[in-house]
Amino acid sequence: MNILGAVLAGGKATRFGSDKALALLDGTALIDHALASLRPYSATLVVVGRPSAPVATVPDLPFPDLGPLGGIAGALAHAADHGFDAVLTTACDTPTLSPELIAALIAAAPAYAAEAPTIGLWPVRLAVPLLSYLLDDQPRAIRRWAVSEGAMPVLPGVAFANINTLDDLTSLGQAG
Repeated sequence: MNILGAVLAGGKATRFGSDKALALLDGTALIDHALASLRPYSATLVVVGRPSAPVATVPDLPFPDLGPLGGIAGALAHAADHGFDAVLTTACDTPTLSPELIAALIAAAPAYAAEAPTIGLWPVRLAVPLLSYLLDDQPRAIRRWAVSEGAMPVLPGVAFANINTLDDLTSLGQAG
């Protein structure tokens, strides 16, 4: 399977208070941690929802400020235009992915992490339905859309590092 790796990074980081993607964890920007977490699973990586990044950037679709679903839509459209079969997504505030999670996503695709739905494996065939869903002004919760498309939640009860506040970043840095 030809997989595009996509880091969702278009959020406003209101709870964080500054540009979360550039915040440092162990001396490395969160966006770089997220990119590194995807690298073992995809030779091609993009960042969605930011004007600049260390790799190619892709806009949210159909327009900015739609939350993570707009990022997934942008990544799926890019993947469809460039011959990929699927998109593996993570968020810039999720610095690590486990091999067990990736195996579960691949086995169940379309699938998403039950406790962190920004982490998912989305077949390119979902590009048009997701764009239509967003243009119809449907609810923007990933889980709600994913269920409507038959996506499976995987690894329920397994927590993932997710950095929403400066305290989260500090706690994770101390734990590592």
